[in-house]
Amino acid sequence: MTLKVLQFGATGQVGQALIAAARGRVALTALSRNDVDLTDPAALRAAILAADCDLVINAAAYTQVDRAESEPDLAFAVNADGPAAMAAACAERDLPFVHLSTDSVFDGQTDRPYVETDTPNPISVYGRSKLAGEQAVLAHPRAAVLRISWVFSPYGRNYVSFMLRLGRTRDVLKVVADQFGSPTDAEALAAFMVANAGRWAAAKADDPAFGLFHFANAGQTSRFDFAKAAIERDPQTRARLEPTTQNAFAEAAARPPRSPLDSGKLAGVFGFEPQPWRPAVRRVADQLVADGIQA
Repeated sequence: MTLKVLQFGATGQVGQALIAAARGRVALTALSRNDVDLTDPAALRAAILAADCDLVINAAAYTQVDRAESEPDLAFAVNADGPAAMAAACAERDLPFVHLSTDSVFDGQTDRPYVETDTPNPISVYGRSKLAGEQAVLAHPRAAVLRISWVFSPYGRNYVSFMLRLGRTRDVLKVVADQFGSPTDAEALAAFMVANAGRWAAAKADDPAFGLFHFANAGQTSRFDFAKAAIERDPQTRARLEPTTQNAFAEAAARPPRSPLDSGKLAGVFGFEPQPWRPAVRRVADQLVADGIQA
């Protein structure tokens, strides 16, 4: 019997990657914001209660980090209240629920990669809204929350595609060199989620597959080296990279200066070892260059 998955979020990076990864493997129904209002808990509940599915995945989120500072109600509606309603509806039907969160739940004051037991301390509205969402989701005993960071892919606007485009249009690119993290390959994340959909669907509430996990590529890097790894793959780039600091940019929202994620728990529970970040970035950059960087 083919596994049936209901997915919220169809147009973002992870949403598109999940749709691609699911083809021929699971029966995926992906709902966009046009299909269901993410700020309407009743509509979200109704969608889940009416769905013929074995698993629910939430790949939708409010991700405008700077805009969230001036739109906190909207950020919390999408990132906290919406997932809370989804999780509660899944609990009503005893359906497993997989939700995505972020490294922005941390303040970045660390000298090592974060593990799941570290205490969150978000320093932005976006981070606070995501933390509230994951806390609400984890009230459902058959829920898994995957924290991800610095997501990149061939889909949509992301750091890799953005840097590649700028590399073709500017002579000098000033890139932050004092912010560190672990990039997350959206295609690898999607492949992992599809591969483990059956496990989540069959697992009981006490299964270690549920709970809080970190999913990021192995290793850590600065924004500067992340950008360099991407644009050096493009023979048409004209830009010279120059390092700068976070303080050089006037951004509304604070970013954690150091938020790499340790994926060791994920490896222990699922036996999945994420690929190092650099070859993953090269693969995506090569694909974007071959496609003319249209993402």
